[in-house]
Amino acid sequence: MFGRSVFQSVVERLAAERAVEDDDDVPRAYRVSGLSSGFVREAGAAPATDGRRAEDLYRDLMAEDGQAETAVPPAEPAPPEEPPVMPAHLARLSPQKIVEDLALSPSDTAATLAEKRRRFARANHPDGVHESFREAANTRMKVANLLIDEALARLT
Repeated sequence: MFGRSVFQSVVERLAAERAVEDDDDVPRAYRVSGLSSGFVREAGAAPATDGRRAEDLYRDLMAEDGQAETAVPPAEPAPPEEPPVMPAHLARLSPQKIVEDLALSPSDTAATLAEKRRRFARANHPDGVHESFREAANTRMKVANLLIDEALARLT
């Protein structure tokens, strides 16, 4: 190693490793450069087991240890869900009733209209209600946004 360049040392070491690999009786298909053969498992070394077989073996092992299998009682069916009750404000779908709910007035400013939009959205947004009422909430939000947009257009 002394008196040689680093490159020459590396080339000699790689040549020595290659000579050792050629002498091994392990097929090259199972070799990974830089790893010993201890990391490689031959294909036929262990029998393949499916998940059910492994579960059966585990249950047999538990029974041998004195822990008898306990039968899991069948799950009781869940009681049927009561249909949700629609909030009263979601039934108010006409533009006149939505104007009343928004409490729009001619003296509203852009800031008050934005606040009214946010307050209305908190109570009526389709993502905040039961899925069976989303269509009504969506309709209310569309009409309210249209009314507020028209009010903002009249301000400018």
